[in-house]
Amino acid sequence: MILTVTPNVALDITYRVDQLTPGSSHRVRGVQERAGGGGINVARVLHGLGHGTMILGFVGSTTAAALTTDLAQGGLVHELISVEGPTRRSVAVVDSSNGAATLFNEPGPRVPAAIWEDLEAKVAARLPETTALVVSGSLPPDTDDDACARLVRLAVAHGVTVLVDTVGENVLRAAAAGADIVKANSSELLDTTGRSDVTAAAMTLRRRGATAVVASLGEAGMIAWTPGGCWRAAPPARVVGNPTGAGDAATAALVGGAVAGAPWPDRLRDAVALSAAAVLQPTAGSFDMDHYREFVPRIVVEEHHAPGLDR
Repeated sequence: MILTVTPNVALDITYRVDQLTPGSSHRVRGVQERAGGGGINVARVLHGLGHGTMILGFVGSTTAAALTTDLAQGGLVHELISVEGPTRRSVAVVDSSNGAATLFNEPGPRVPAAIWEDLEAKVAARLPETTALVVSGSLPPDTDDDACARLVRLAVAHGVTVLVDTVGENVLRAAAAGADIVKANSSELLDTTGRSDVTAAAMTLRRRGATAVVASLGEAGMIAWTPGGCWRAAPPARVVGNPTGAGDAATAALVGGAVAGAPWPDRLRDAVALSAAAVLQPTAGSFDMDHYREFVPRIVVEEHHAPGLDR
């Protein structure tokens, strides 16, 4: 079982308009709502690939019933911990004329320390039957800087592979706690480490203790710095669509590859193919299996000689 933790569960709302024009009114041509947030989107993709998953996270009490119903209807096993306040909303406005998505992400409710301890206890109880732990998505306001690191340490103590995909001080401490994979997009890596170069940022996290670091380069693909080398993977052409779920789909591929013991070039190839297949879907957490299978053999993976790769 792959356990996914979503510290800041969202109600994902997707509006589709003919053309987005700032400062004007729009007629919405389609609306979709579903439970979301990083770990939930990752679990949806893993479920679609045939992996057994379990979702843990925090949800605002006023909308908890609707979100848990949505997860149950999707066949996703979950246990969400209710907190005071509304669940945050993540609104994506998709411009049908060019496929571009404009995002509005609310901060979410604060989570008291005692409730974080409840989450940690639930994670610890499930680790004996867990093959991998994913901690993914934004963090609630005023989250303790060591919150993700505590989850990493629990996983490491049980010999469970752990991937962290978030930002800020929590990433630095998660790396120091021994995260197997730290994943982020290139701008997040730079912001988190304070470095001006993506390779230097990745090396900072590896020196702190992360086994591998993976950076998304947007339309240019992904790059991974690992103990066995550095690889870069790129799609054969630009894929137009809704990119909001691409990163979570890539995370699902990376953790699925880790569980299978796949070589890093294969993991990266799958991650880029799956993220491209996710871009073609209207909502985060979805992908088209036929497109995914079509993309895999077309992804170009090359060894990348990064200075300072060795610790």
